[in-house]
Amino acid sequence: MLNLVLFGPPGAGKGTQSAKLIEKYGLIHLSTGDLLRAEITAGTDLGLEAKKLMDQGILVPDSVVIGMIENKLNENKGAAGFIFDGFPRTVAQAEALDTLLEGHQLSIKHMISLEVNQEELTQRLLERGKTSGRPDDQNEDLIRKRVQEYGEKTAPVAGYYASQGKFQGIDGIGEIEEIFGQIVRIIEG
Repeated sequence: MLNLVLFGPPGAGKGTQSAKLIEKYGLIHLSTGDLLRAEITAGTDLGLEAKKLMDQGILVPDSVVIGMIENKLNENKGAAGFIFDGFPRTVAQAEALDTLLEGHQLSIKHMISLEVNQEELTQRLLERGKTSGRPDDQNEDLIRKRVQEYGEKTAPVAGYYASQGKFQGIDGIGEIEEIFGQIVRIIEG
């Protein structure tokens, strides 16, 4: 089973590359934001717990997110693999994910990081903001803050996977197909 963590700051191209990987390898896309929304819409116990916290402005705890991921693993036992997008964001989350996967006799094969400099990210997000309607993609100060927070909080996750020999960083600037080709070479290498 091919399990990947696709990593990178906002605007690095994770969504674009995820879609291509899903199409090529038949992977299940696990976006924690999508999972939270789906669990809330379905009215599951985890979804109700998450909604209660979110309504109070409290971050959903890792245990709830891991529970949602476990539900997805159980629903897709015959899957070719999973692509994790937006999770893990911290070393504690990476450790919890590893523990969960081990319980299902699974593991992360690769952690692929799309590396893009701050100026390029800022321009991409401002451009995306013209069509996305997302207010956080339209304010340059907010964009810079998001990118800085990503660097501070999630960079240690790269070190975690590097210590396991699973981290691969690639240049996220260039043609979409060229970047995709680099990812495929890592997977199939």
